[in-house]
Amino acid sequence: MLAFAPLHTAASVAATVVTWLADTLAPLAGGAATAAAIVLFTVGVRLLISPLSLAQVRGERRRAALAPEVRDLQRRYADDPARLQSELFALYRRAGASPVAGCLPALLQAPFFLVMYRLFATGDGLDDSSSASLTPRSDLEPSGALLDEKLAGVPLGWHLGDGLSVAVVAVFGVLLAALLALAWWSSRRARRAAATGAVAGTPTEGPGAAALARVLPLLPYTTVLVALVVPLAAVLYLVTATAWTALEQAVLRRPQPASIDVR
Repeated sequence: MLAFAPLHTAASVAATVVTWLADTLAPLAGGAATAAAIVLFTVGVRLLISPLSLAQVRGERRRAALAPEVRDLQRRYADDPARLQSELFALYRRAGASPVAGCLPALLQAPFFLVMYRLFATGDGLDDSSSASLTPRSDLEPSGALLDEKLAGVPLGWHLGDGLSVAVVAVFGVLLAALLALAWWSSRRARRAAATGAVAGTPTEGPGAAALARVLPLLPYTTVLVALVVPLAAVLYLVTATAWTALEQAVLRRPQPASIDVR
């Protein structure tokens, strides 16, 4: 397990921060302090990585501005792939853009999301003195003091598969409904982006366009599927992170006046 030591350490630090936030919020939030701490911690993480999202959108806009020239080069050198790659590289270099720059911010965000999953979905880092997160649960009780806290009577470590009650149905129902609404909104934006090529690199014609037009609108709904199998703490994280992403995309990808330099 040595290979996972850095990840475990990061999850432990995250658990410490969430616990501190919960203690700080306890006088105001009462029994919901830990749930509120998870929400605030998620917002804090997203604020920390928001510059990466901004860099991704700026990269997409730079490449979108070059799209007509890219298509022209593709027509001119359709029979000479080597020359095409050389000309495309020169074009991006002159414009200070990169065909892969938009992928890098998303890749850099992955470690943050992995730590959040380890903390909220597995309980890793919550109790260094035991290996509860590495062994199967036999009594359906969440591991770690943080996941033992409750929201409206439901433990934060509770899964839908652990059993249904009025409180479980109500809490998970509200959160799943929120995820469905956010997925529907994001799906509409993805459908428009696929149809118009608003996101640079998205083809609007050719054999790959139809497949993308079908797949992209479905991707936001994967968060709902994930929420069905992770504990309540992770569902809170998903709802907060998804809502933040929706707001971020609405702000960052709003139409820009022609006079604004997106660089």
